[in-house]
Amino acid sequence: MEPGRPAPTDVSRQRKPIRLLLAALVAVPVLVGTLLTVTSASAATTTIRGVGSGRCVDVPGASQTNGTQVALWDCTGGANQTFNTTASKQLQVYGSKCLDASGGGTAAGTKVVIWDCNGGANQQWNVNSDGTIRGVQSGLCLDASGAGTANGTLIVLWTCSGGSNQRWTTSGGTTTTTTTPPGSTPVARHGQLHVCGTTMCDRNNQRVQLRGVSSMWLNWESQPYAENLSALRWMRDNWNLQVIRAAMGVEPSGAYLSDPNKARGQVETIINNAVAAGVYVIVDYHAHEANRSQSQAVAFFADLARRYGHLPNVIWEPWNEPLQVSWTTVIRPYHQAVVNAIRSADPDNIVVLGTPTWSQDVDVPASNRVSGTNLMYTLHFYSCSHGSWLRAKGDTAIRSGLALFVTEWGASHADGGTDGRVCLSEAQAWIDWMRANGVSWTAWKLDVGNDSTNLLARGAPVTGGWTNYLHGHAPFVVTNMR
Repeated sequence: MEPGRPAPTDVSRQRKPIRLLLAALVAVPVLVGTLLTVTSASAATTTIRGVGSGRCVDVPGASQTNGTQVALWDCTGGANQTFNTTASKQLQVYGSKCLDASGGGTAAGTKVVIWDCNGGANQQWNVNSDGTIRGVQSGLCLDASGAGTANGTLIVLWTCSGGSNQRWTTSGGTTTTTTTPPGSTPVARHGQLHVCGTTMCDRNNQRVQLRGVSSMWLNWESQPYAENLSALRWMRDNWNLQVIRAAMGVEPSGAYLSDPNKARGQVETIINNAVAAGVYVIVDYHAHEANRSQSQAVAFFADLARRYGHLPNVIWEPWNEPLQVSWTTVIRPYHQAVVNAIRSADPDNIVVLGTPTWSQDVDVPASNRVSGTNLMYTLHFYSCSHGSWLRAKGDTAIRSGLALFVTEWGASHADGGTDGRVCLSEAQAWIDWMRANGVSWTAWKLDVGNDSTNLLARGAPVTGGWTNYLHGHAPFVVTNMR
């Protein structure tokens, strides 16, 4: 962002906080691949929504730990709320966990948890036409405990009563579903990524240029577009999306520092969706003064690295856009502390490091790099504001041996395009430069609104299907993802 640009008045349109502004399920036809549709009457994807509560059965915190008790939560379409019904009457989540009557219990009050699928009778369920879901072993019904309707209400087995807390609607059933051909998703094709020279390579040491989109600041998104698994799969299959960036706001009201549980839950939903869809995911600590919350950032990344660092999908981004502060005395020490925390649990996933002046002074770190392996450096541009002079900084960084990743860009002014303007000629120059240098990118931002960087038009459904809802620079972004 350029300093001194006036702030937008509609918070949903902001790219920066006001105070700072004042300062392939299937391989798509355009790709080489085979369209494969598998018809199955016994495997369908569904959410389980309570009739009485209107909320969905949810694995809290997107946990994948055996024994985690499921609960009601606002429906997001996330992987932790998406179940597959199988011919053997299982309700699978994450592809390998099943809804399970804890300990094989058959008494009223038995917890309903997730557990590794094992074919046991306590993991078999009859989904009935009256809306009940009845355990095969126990004969008891899936029940929102105490007839609760609030977020966090635990799910148990209970004697069937026909109450609204025991009746559920499912968005699926026995339908024709599509199955992703083995090896067709980005992660299946490329696997573990690593830095090779000044670019990124896959497990076969072939150069990779990832292309995708960033979420809106998650604390300001108008709807949970970035947290919806169906939408992510649709973007993968129709836009050739390979990576999604989870832009977790940190400093504003309602963001991570003031509501960490909500923010972390949003990020973990996006991570788990990325795993389910076979795409890469950037975990972005979306802050401008991250040095002021270094201890919180260290704890955040250490925790997620411990739980998700084994996955090849994950890319870490510890500081979105530092301000005009010293690389040597402020930014580099912060990055080193966070990198050390990540590496204590995750030895190899790529870490992308923000650079001074809203991640424009990418040439500055060349003479005083952060210590570690598989480190890349961030360059951000907005084509109506940033031209060849900023690409020259990128060239200098690359000549010095730095590997770059453009984790945010727009074909607009640096304020995110509050005037609705797009500058496509200059944006194309950037696209050509990134392609020539093997620089991966995610475009700003997956949301609706008037800004020219909002990818979606008003009325766009949360679940995808956006062919007729592209807005602003979206047609240009999608064309260049393909």
